[in-house]
Amino acid sequence: MKKRFSLLFSMLLVFSVFLAACGGGNADGDKADKKDKAKSNAEQELAININTEPPTLNPGLAKDSTSGAVLLQAFEGLTRINKDGKPEEAMAEKIDVSDDQLVYTFTLRDTKWSNGDPVTAQDFEYAWKWVLDPNNGAEYAYQLYYIKGAEAANLKGGSLDEVGIKALDDKTLEVTLENPTPFFTELTAFYTYYPVNKAIAENNPDWHTDAGENFTSNGPFKLVEWSHSDKVILEKNENYWDSDKVKLEKIEMFMINDANTELSMFDNGELDWAGKPNGQLPTDAMQALKDEGRLKIEPFAGIYWYKFNTKVEPLNNVNIRKALTYAIDRKSIINNITQTEEIPAMAIVPPTMFSENEKGYFKDNDVKKAKEYLQKGLEELGLKDASELPPISLSYNTLESHQKIAQAIQDMWKTELGIEVVLDNQEWAVYLDKIQSGDYQIGRLGWAADFNDPINFLEMFRDAAGGNNQTGWENEEFKNLLDESAKEKDPKKRAELLKKAEEIIIDELPVAPIYFNTTSWVQNDSLKGVVVSGLGDAQFKWAYFE
Repeated sequence: MKKRFSLLFSMLLVFSVFLAACGGGNADGDKADKKDKAKSNAEQELAININTEPPTLNPGLAKDSTSGAVLLQAFEGLTRINKDGKPEEAMAEKIDVSDDQLVYTFTLRDTKWSNGDPVTAQDFEYAWKWVLDPNNGAEYAYQLYYIKGAEAANLKGGSLDEVGIKALDDKTLEVTLENPTPFFTELTAFYTYYPVNKAIAENNPDWHTDAGENFTSNGPFKLVEWSHSDKVILEKNENYWDSDKVKLEKIEMFMINDANTELSMFDNGELDWAGKPNGQLPTDAMQALKDEGRLKIEPFAGIYWYKFNTKVEPLNNVNIRKALTYAIDRKSIINNITQTEEIPAMAIVPPTMFSENEKGYFKDNDVKKAKEYLQKGLEELGLKDASELPPISLSYNTLESHQKIAQAIQDMWKTELGIEVVLDNQEWAVYLDKIQSGDYQIGRLGWAADFNDPINFLEMFRDAAGGNNQTGWENEEFKNLLDESAKEKDPKKRAELLKKAEEIIIDELPVAPIYFNTTSWVQNDSLKGVVVSGLGDAQFKWAYFE
């Protein structure tokens, strides 16, 4: 199993996994009968779980996997990541790139929004510049900084009119970059780069808060119902340019924040998919699901980590952060809690991008070193021992697996370091706001790659006030290395610069990496064509029931 896992990691550098349903032998004949009967009564209707209410369905404001799971089905960018994990033309039918690799000219297809309005180049220009407008608070604005003048407009008072995004006519979008960016057509498949119906958005700024005539999308599916805190319903978008390839007529997305309930609904035929990337399986059921041959596991470019608020005591002390990080027993968490073949993370960038990071920069569960760093940190704080530290708050969003991991680490820090930890949890949207506002000490988060390049795991830490940083940490040498990497055309030298940047993060540890992710799930045997990518998302454009 270990050999197979390593092989999969090496193969997933640029590829996605195209999933046809595996057999696997359901151990319970009654459960299989229920699923078959349920599906015969609902042809081409998919039921899944997304755990919780999406914080937003505005592509320009989205910053989380739950919102992204819905947006990926309802919207489409100039490009789309295909079944093989490669970007291909989507809203754009042709892409021309200048010889210096700085100017991209996208020629749009004759396409329509779900309400019949034409999708225009002006819709893209409007959406992207809206993200860059600092008044709109788009935390993912930095994903557009590859575009000329984008960072200046978002952070430094520059004019949006000077940004290198220009609709030459209804069907032609010209984009000028700051530097050659070989992965730019991967970026244009990401939700921050999706278009927005300009006419509707300008007339109704709240267009994205509910289903109805104001919510228009341009992807394979359209939003027909949003019962807040209950479910989202999507239906096939008859105006989608590639609708002939879309077989599903309906996707029902439930918001069930209990892993046991999710698995029970799957076994009863009420769900066709249970588990990641959009839901969660109960950790106590993992071994049984493996034994039954039902559990599917694939690695992807993602990391589970704890972020430190480096602006508050005692986490503003690097040695305290190092002590906490080194004292975590990652293998124990994987073997006893998650049980889905994750790799212990002693680095930031996944092994799918930097293969040497399967080993990492430091030893897992190095209690001896952790105690040395703790002693240094206590001396710098003027304390005699850990008992003089006030209890540290560890926050996480409500989910069984997050709770169990937090409890295990709470015990590790108490047992090995004598540090008292109090646990704190909230529902997802409330939790995100708490972390983003800096109202925390240590907080659980994860990161799944937005595109297949190491910079995606590093650039969020470029600026203390930047979107998705949340740690308050900033380092000038680190920033300079990222800037140099953006200008470096030699791939090997660029990788070396990014490795040096990663070394700085590991030396100062604004985050404690815990493990590199896998995707684990069970699915209806008659469900075919779902594409789970190496970036950890699921596309249903090509899905169907046999």
